[in-house]
Amino acid sequence: MATDEPHPDVQSVLRSRERLRVVSLPTMGARGARLLTRLGLWLQDSDPPEVGDVADLTIPGPDGDLPVRRYRPERAGPYPTVVFYHGGGFVVGSLDTHDHLCRRLTVESDCEILSVDYRLAPEHPFPAAVEDAYAALEWAADPEAGADVLDPDGGLAVAGDSAGGNLAAVVSLLVAERDGPDLDYQSLVYPAVGTREDQPSMREYTGYVLDEETIRWFDRSYYGTEIHRRNPYADPSRACDLSGVPPATVVTAGFDPLRDGGIAYARQLVGDGVPVRFRNYPDMVHGFAGMLSESEGVERAAEAVAAVGADLRDELGAGD
Repeated sequence: MATDEPHPDVQSVLRSRERLRVVSLPTMGARGARLLTRLGLWLQDSDPPEVGDVADLTIPGPDGDLPVRRYRPERAGPYPTVVFYHGGGFVVGSLDTHDHLCRRLTVESDCEILSVDYRLAPEHPFPAAVEDAYAALEWAADPEAGADVLDPDGGLAVAGDSAGGNLAAVVSLLVAERDGPDLDYQSLVYPAVGTREDQPSMREYTGYVLDEETIRWFDRSYYGTEIHRRNPYADPSRACDLSGVPPATVVTAGFDPLRDGGIAYARQLVGDGVPVRFRNYPDMVHGFAGMLSESEGVERAAEAVAAVGADLRDELGAGD
């Protein structure tokens, strides 16, 4: 169903968040933008969902220890494992910014979630985040490496939102091309994949959460050059063949500049024979799935996370 403007609940959240920002994120720079996200978390009135267990860990990464956070359901195992990559344009975002979302996803999926604190740009440009993302998946899939903290007998999936959705899609492609770990599913929430400047959503909806200046700043910080931007491991929509990647859930939002890229990628997956569960939320904006705190409480956000969780639970056989 078409709509002329975002849902009133989302507009209220955006007005509240805009009060925190006095200048644009590119003007703040990476450090300033990260401080702003931490301030936003501190000001939120949040009562995150209870889960069975939360543990902060470090695992071996390509450039030293890689921080991760493991969430477990309240029930006894075995559990499928979902390796989760947070959004933030590859520049901002952390384990804490996505703590509420990961907790809710743990409850809705009945899986254990392994959230990955990958290296951020511009200090660590492409392909650092990809290398960290793949290393975390390999660790999660290795029964000897992760057996003491993860269930080695459950299914395995990847998930992420925005930039994290890009990483989940890239990791899925890497697994297919490298004959890597057995990966059962991928959940891509408004992924930063397949976007082109001439797409209608890129022309019409910059300004809702993501503006043109910020999108270009994220791109420059992470990709550096257009040459990297065209690498399939930077944007898997550039791949010639996606037929070997696992089935997917793809979520898009109507007022998101990245919407048309996500739709195009879902169609590309289907065209290559990959089963896809596609969900578009017409009156939502980029980042809406993270609007879960008590002070924001966007109903569509809870609905979307519940749907993504249900797909993971169904595909991975959680609780069977």
